[in-house]
Amino acid sequence: MNLKICGMKYNDNLLEAAALRPNYLGFIFYEKSQRYFNGTIPKLPKNIKKTGVFVNAHSNTIKTQITKHDLQAVQLHGQEPPELCAALKQSRVEVIKAFSIKDTFNFQQLEAYETFVDFFLFDTKGKLPGGNGTTFNWEVLKHYPATTPYFLSGGIGLNSIEALNGFLKHSSAKHCYGLDVNSQFEIEPGLKDIELLKTFKQNMPTGTGYEKR
Repeated sequence: MNLKICGMKYNDNLLEAAALRPNYLGFIFYEKSQRYFNGTIPKLPKNIKKTGVFVNAHSNTIKTQITKHDLQAVQLHGQEPPELCAALKQSRVEVIKAFSIKDTFNFQQLEAYETFVDFFLFDTKGKLPGGNGTTFNWEVLKHYPATTPYFLSGGIGLNSIEALNGFLKHSSAKHCYGLDVNSQFEIEPGLKDIELLKTFKQNMPTGTGYEKR
């Protein structure tokens, strides 16, 4: 099971998080976010994928950040069309398209994206495009009809481990590729509690969900 720690903001803190060896570290390039990253990403281990998070940004803006920070993945957390995903694939980065869920979800809207994304990400629908700190009803994903692997996000914390183990053992979770964590591990927006993250990583589910292609 892959781990993505999102909403990194401070260099010393993100280097401490990188020492835990997550698979992905997320940097939010959305100015309205409390976790907006406007610095220079320090050198990270090569096996950690630097992920830029964008909300309805222009393709040129995204490509500029890909080049500037040598991003290996981009996460689109707005109402981006499939055409933008297709254009970003030409930049040879992993493309993650996020969708928000509350109690129900129309999975048909995923069809137009499947050819152009590497992963979906399912987050909780709230006032903000991510980082709301609440969990949606994972039972909705038991009706997931696609084969594209996905990240599970939205309010995941230490108290989620038992529920995660139960969810990931179900056959409907076979396409769950990774867990995306953020606000439940924060001292303040953008500043992560490293000890909490360490405990979570030591206890997070392994060997379940989507196997590496």
